[in-house]
Amino acid sequence: MLDIRLIREKPDFVRERLATRGGGDEAKIDEVLRIDAERRKSETELQRLQSERNRLSKEIGARRLRKESSEELEAEVRKIGEQIAGLTQRVNAVDEEQRNLLLDIPNVPHASVPVGKDPGANRVVRSWGEKPQLTNAADHVALGTRLNLFNLEWAAKLSGSGFICFTGAGAKLERALISFMIDLHTREHGYFQVSPPFVVRRDCMIGTSQLPKFEADMYGLEDNQLFLAPTAEVQLTNLHREEILSVDDLPKKFIAYTPCFRREAGAAGRDTRGIIRVHQFDKVELVKLVASEKSYEELESLIADAERVLQLLGLHYRLIELCTADLGFGSAKTYDIEVWSPGQNAFLEVSSCSNFEDFQARRMQLRFKDRDGKNRLCHTLNGSGLALPRLFAALIESYQQPNGSVRIPEKLQPYFGASEIR
Repeated sequence: MLDIRLIREKPDFVRERLATRGGGDEAKIDEVLRIDAERRKSETELQRLQSERNRLSKEIGARRLRKESSEELEAEVRKIGEQIAGLTQRVNAVDEEQRNLLLDIPNVPHASVPVGKDPGANRVVRSWGEKPQLTNAADHVALGTRLNLFNLEWAAKLSGSGFICFTGAGAKLERALISFMIDLHTREHGYFQVSPPFVVRRDCMIGTSQLPKFEADMYGLEDNQLFLAPTAEVQLTNLHREEILSVDDLPKKFIAYTPCFRREAGAAGRDTRGIIRVHQFDKVELVKLVASEKSYEELESLIADAERVLQLLGLHYRLIELCTADLGFGSAKTYDIEVWSPGQNAFLEVSSCSNFEDFQARRMQLRFKDRDGKNRLCHTLNGSGLALPRLFAALIESYQQPNGSVRIPEKLQPYFGASEIR
């Protein structure tokens, strides 16, 4: 959520930055300012009435001490009390209206984000490795079917389209990837592992900006007061909501494996075939809570941590800096990591590493006390470290062998327990 003081003091700046997103959200700023002016005017009048009531109450007390009549003043105090009650109700209503408006406005892009109207303006920052040299590469659907790595018919029978049922060596490979990534990030990168509930409260979803904007894409329970988590970002970022941390406790670095649930499964097309885009998928998530002055340094470190997974697995990938129009709702700056998929003949996103600055922390009242004793909002960052099943698909496609088997990368073999899948 944006700081109302920033909107109040620099409305043209906020409009200009929001306009670069291309969603028309800059038009909402005038309404925010109108409601803010009404709220402040009402609060000023409320303070005046409260002060007047206090003054009259003291005068009533003085008259009673002098044994003088105070009926007229008491009637006036009652009248002011009714005005205060009505005005308090109005202030609360305007407060809620302003908050609802602010919850619907995305974050302002960082000044360094490339301005663009569509993903075509995204910038390739760097790439790593080389595309595997394969002849007549099979895609993951053909490989998975032949080697019995997953059964989409079983998944459809159980849950409908857009779900996966990993089987046999496929289930084993998925588990091996998850264990490998968790061990890497906890042992070498210093993340603290959490195994959170998969169901989260509504206020947690609001805190990380999934709600109210994307409510239609979520799996809601209990009249949408609980939700199946769309990403472990929700649980991990909310662990210290409504707390004041010490600057000495920062950065806090969390990791969790969870399944992720999302209704939206994309438009019809090649990326909906097989296991590329589904309603439920597994993901290892990385989250950082950091001091504001360190957040962009920590973003670079987060990216390096996620990249390391692909480097150790020997998979070709590229790092993409997203333009303003392609940023997520709450992000100030985002880099995507895309792994090469020979079977798709395309790059597939397996991680988005984002700095939300204080956008989420303001919603959650997540703060830290700096060395001067001042309470300040934390900056929050997150990124997949990494997401399955796209990683799964890219791996089996990249390591397919002429004899129809799939070779297991050396770093993954201790977790899988074999050097190949036949």
